[in-house]
Amino acid sequence: MSAARLHDFNDNFHIDEVEIPDPSGSDVLVRVRACGIVPNLKNVLAAAEFLPELAFPAYPAIYGLDPAGEIVAVGPDASALTVGTRVYVNPGRWCGSCQQCRSGRTRECLSYGLGGYHGFSSAAAGPFQRYPWGGFAEYMIAPASSIVTLPANVTYEEAARFGYLGTSYSALRRAEAGPATTVLVNGATGTLGVGTILLALAMGVPKILAVARDENVLESVRLLAPERIVTHSNNNGPCTDWAKRESHGEGPDVVIEALGPGSPPEATLHALKSLARGGRLSMIGGGFDSLPIDPPWFMMNQISYLGCLWFTTSEGHDVARMASSGTLQLSALTHQAFPLDRIDDAIAAACSRKAGGFDNIVIRP
Repeated sequence: MSAARLHDFNDNFHIDEVEIPDPSGSDVLVRVRACGIVPNLKNVLAAAEFLPELAFPAYPAIYGLDPAGEIVAVGPDASALTVGTRVYVNPGRWCGSCQQCRSGRTRECLSYGLGGYHGFSSAAAGPFQRYPWGGFAEYMIAPASSIVTLPANVTYEEAARFGYLGTSYSALRRAEAGPATTVLVNGATGTLGVGTILLALAMGVPKILAVARDENVLESVRLLAPERIVTHSNNNGPCTDWAKRESHGEGPDVVIEALGPGSPPEATLHALKSLARGGRLSMIGGGFDSLPIDPPWFMMNQISYLGCLWFTTSEGHDVARMASSGTLQLSALTHQAFPLDRIDDAIAAACSRKAGGFDNIVIRP
């Protein structure tokens, strides 16, 4: 099979011919039809040099975080899955034997990582050795526990966005968003932000406060549901007072923090300070600067700051079901597909998207 492999952190990808792996145990072999390009991928590739506390695929490495395709072979213990099934592969990997894994808290496993991307501690090197395949190849092996079945009305290109959609859904669930809540999405025009808007609409949130800088993309966000979405550009000042006014003076019940890398911490604080009493903030973005906090304010207002990492395969099935029923509308996304041998062009395109999170850049191996 053909695979785009990275041989060194400061190199371009090489198209190599490698053996097609055979599934064993409860693994499956997936023919990859589309794999999403993470806008932050260039930073992740560079981080392999200067973040030794994390784990990365061993060189030559097959990256690719969001693969979708069809099952072409199954291991002897994966009998409930059938050849020909259209699937998304959740890249979450864990050890399977620690107390957290055996208690069903797989994202809290010390070895947890995202296949085709990176792990969150050096312990994630173990699962990477077991599953070294990402989606930038014609075929990949994946554990049956990672398989999300796709409905007929979801294309492979749309499924290659499930990583961001699932993360947004998990964050909204953890913050208890629903028909009785007002939700502020900070960074609403990015990939995570647009996904959060789409999922909040699907989950019945009646009022969504969309905050970002780009006024043109914000208008596209508003037009998704003008009767439920109001927008604010940070170019016009902090969002705190505006958000309170739009929430009957009390503030939103939920903030989803979806700002990307390099965002000023003040933007996060402005959204945080807009929360109503008892409000909850779920952090899913890439803003990594430290935040000064005010512990008495958190205590007196019963504010919760929640870290939310990726999503479970079960939550991926929920996203697929919402798309199947039509409550999750994916038609707003526009897709730009590249062949495997133009992967460097695809990565460059992901860094220069004009429509923000509405643009979906994918590889078709």
